[in-house]
Amino acid sequence: MKKILVFAIIMVMAYTVNAQRYAIIDTKYILDKIPDYKDAQKKLDEFSVQWQREIDGRQGELDQMYRNFEAEQVMLSDELRKKREDELFNKEKELRDLQKRRFGFEGDLFKKRQELVKPIQDKVYNAVQKIAVARQYDFILDKSEGITVIFADPKLDKSDEILRELGVK
Repeated sequence: MKKILVFAIIMVMAYTVNAQRYAIIDTKYILDKIPDYKDAQKKLDEFSVQWQREIDGRQGELDQMYRNFEAEQVMLSDELRKKREDELFNKEKELRDLQKRRFGFEGDLFKKRQELVKPIQDKVYNAVQKIAVARQYDFILDKSEGITVIFADPKLDKSDEILRELGVK
């Protein structure tokens, strides 16, 4: 009985897999062939290098302030030592804030990427979707960074059924 049940399940799965049409693409390869993407990536790299130089310069200033403080610390009064420590603390905070503003989540680099690269990625996605619909693909997988589903036929999405099963409206 178990053998028949297992065989039936395998046959149903095999039929389901064969019934679905899918394609595989490499978005990295596609994007590398688009001149606008290369230009956008070059601009992003330039901004990144410029902002990193700015941060490195400020880090150098902070390091010099620390060395000076360490050298003079024994000769400073408690009041002056506290003042210098506060200056160092504020300078460190400014540096961390600058790093976060430039390279943090939704920082300047993220915004520039959205401005320069996202429109190109959207064009690629729209082309993928157009081909998927025209050729009746159920799935399009991206192999560039592991397997990722780029397009899935909406009629195959069972998320709402799961939510209903969970009692979520």
